Amino acid sequence: MTLEVKVPTLPESVSDGTLVNWKKQPGQPVRRGENLVDLETDKVVLDIPAPADGVLGQILRREGDIVTTGEVIATMEEGAVQAVAEAPVTPAPAATPAAPAAPAHAATAAVDLEGLSPAVRRLAAEQGLDVGKIAGSGRGGRVTKADVLAYIEAQKQGRPAPVAAPVSAPVSAPVSAPVSAPVSASAAPLPPDALGRLEQRVPMTRLRARIAERLLMAKNSTAMLTTFNEINMKPVMDLRSRYKDQFEKTHNVRLGFMGFFVKAVIEALKRYPAVNGSIDGNDIVYHGYYDIGIAVSSPRGLVVPILRDVDQMSLADIEKAIGEFGQKAKEGTLTVEDMTGGTFTITNGGVFGSLMSTPILNPPQSGILGMHATKDRPVAENGQVVIRPMMYVAHSYDHRIIDGREAVTFLVTVKECIEDPARLVLNV
Repeated sequence: MTLEVKVPTLPESVSDGTLVNWKKQPGQPVRRGENLVDLETDKVVLDIPAPADGVLGQILRREGDIVTTGEVIATMEEGAVQAVAEAPVTPAPAATPAAPAAPAHAATAAVDLEGLSPAVRRLAAEQGLDVGKIAGSGRGGRVTKADVLAYIEAQKQGRPAPVAAPVSAPVSAPVSAPVSAPVSASAAPLPPDALGRLEQRVPMTRLRARIAERLLMAKNSTAMLTTFNEINMKPVMDLRSRYKDQFEKTHNVRLGFMGFFVKAVIEALKRYPAVNGSIDGNDIVYHGYYDIGIAVSSPRGLVVPILRDVDQMSLADIEKAIGEFGQKAKEGTLTVEDMTGGTFTITNGGVFGSLMSTPILNPPQSGILGMHATKDRPVAENGQVVIRPMMYVAHSYDHRIIDGREAVTFLVTVKECIEDPARLVLNV
């Protein structure tokens, strides 16, 4: 029985998506629920699962195509997988006794083509190329269409082409690897410059284009200012050092610094509600809840999953949730719901070594806190110069609804809570 593979119903905030990285090719067996292709949206990468056990038939929409809810992207034949799985899925031999002899590299090329994008397989087959001899620039050394075109162009011009290093395994990356590179099937190689150097034009991923759009919107549609301060991290570092082993044993999670900053931000937001507000047309919306976005770096770019109702969470709950978000970001399994909403954002450039920066607002939010690297610096205490682990912090805010006094005192409150963690317990 022939079944249609359709794009599932997309979340309300997502209108369409781009197909990337087909996991299966026509003729290969699939099982019900197995991911057939990744669908990249503005926020996350979604799986499109097989509707039943069987064999993938015709692929109707190629990598790089934009699709919408309910659109048919492939067909499949429903049936038992076991019988098909026993049969080889590699193409039939290129030569038979009755047919003309195939090129010496034909058998190798057939193996190397498996797992690559349809555009690469088709182009290599048309040109009779051995993909194993082409240097790949994709993830894990995967050969892209641009690599094949550059190889062909180099051969035409008599120039040495980049050659892949000998490997014992097939050149293609495992098809289960997460997609972090742009859609290579639509990459366009540019002509060499006067010195013979190559360039490649690659379209933005959906996520990167969305990030660019939102950052430009924040710059052009808000009155963004930033205030800075510095925090003596010694008190919270001493507290963490004293209790981290017991904390981990009790709660089965590491005690980090982000949990303290989240707690400090909640205390500051309660004192200065405007920082937790947003502008909607000519109205100001003061949120009666605290949903904090935590900026996380992922292979696809910066994502901001949301901790909801953080004022009701314990320090251990916060640390566990942040750890789970970090793992999901690495695996590419964050959902649209994970990143929808938020009333305030915290970003930590210090993990990459940043000493000071100006964080940019995450619209429609009106405030964001930037953390930075902790460095030993000389500071004055009680008339004496001492060395302390200091961190610069930055609070960017929308000056349309947050006055300078509120912005500065908000950041001072965060500073006081971190420098005297007892405040977080006593609410003073």
